[in-house]
Amino acid sequence: MKYLSEYRNYEATKKVLDEIHNITTREWNIMEICGGQTHGLVKNGILELLPEKVRMIHGPGCPVCVTPLNLIDKAIELLEQGVIVCSFGDMIRVPGSKKSLLEAKAVGGDLRILYSPIEAVSIAKKNPDKEVVFFAVGFETTAPANALSVLHAEKEGISNYSILASHVLVPPAMEAILDDELCSIDAFLAAGHVCAIMGIQEYYPLVDNYKIPIVVTGFEPLDLVQGIYLAVKQLEQGKYKLENQYARVVKEHGNKAAIEVINKVFEIGNREWRGIGEIPNSGYVIKEAYRKYDAEAKFNISYIKVLENSNCIAGEILRGIKKPNQCDQFGKACKPANPLGAPMVSSEGACAAYYHFSTNLID
Repeated sequence: MKYLSEYRNYEATKKVLDEIHNITTREWNIMEICGGQTHGLVKNGILELLPEKVRMIHGPGCPVCVTPLNLIDKAIELLEQGVIVCSFGDMIRVPGSKKSLLEAKAVGGDLRILYSPIEAVSIAKKNPDKEVVFFAVGFETTAPANALSVLHAEKEGISNYSILASHVLVPPAMEAILDDELCSIDAFLAAGHVCAIMGIQEYYPLVDNYKIPIVVTGFEPLDLVQGIYLAVKQLEQGKYKLENQYARVVKEHGNKAAIEVINKVFEIGNREWRGIGEIPNSGYVIKEAYRKYDAEAKFNISYIKVLENSNCIAGEILRGIKKPNQCDQFGKACKPANPLGAPMVSSEGACAAYYHFSTNLID
């Protein structure tokens, strides 16, 4: 299969791994931003095949993982008010301060698990006497579909639909990580899916301002080792530039139609990241013109604020300061069936990746 089977080819992947070994002379810390990349690295055993001097650090690129606790509590509050809450499946077992969405459903909440926000608009149309809220979580990748759902509801004249938005942006998070006094990152593998939507223009200032290599990278084994090779090659040569390993999908200016839809409904504003805190201008908020589709405003639930579980080190994991197996609760009090934090639940969470796929955990 073109663009798939060849990127899962063992011999091609091994050849690039050998090249990484050949050129590596110093210790380097490389952060893969996306949780999908983390899972690819762990599931395919790539971490164990890299040179000891090349250390992969897992970044905050798991949208479910960085959704703040208070947003989950707000969704639960809506369920308890009798609102139909729609969500992607990843979110339903993420713990809030007292319970998860799934637990709220078990005691009578009307929770619907969907594959698309457009389905939520259809549910609202079929239930005109009920309020319907879609839990709009994600990075730039899912923002176009959520924006389209708002535009579709407006076009259809559906007034009982709104979204609980928690959209966060990758470049500001990378900048926040680099500004952290504990940061030890030498290079980044940028998230291919995000760049497929937004393009790569936003990453040039990061490269120039921080003098750090950034390689836009895909998700298959060959993608990942090629991205790591390009990053290590730059570091060994003392260079820093933006490279696009994932050129078969990612174009310089991204998907212009998707960006246009995003910009029609959303504007950039401050966002809270779970385990990290508020990062200025790091998310999308609904524009005033579409305020009636903003669930926080519609239901007056913006006041809910809660504290994180003190036993969970998700914030340190998401910032790349610690790895999942360095948590005292990993595999003990915290397991996928009974998670303390979102990284153990999500299909893109670093803790879940380590729990399910890694038998030879490395610090």
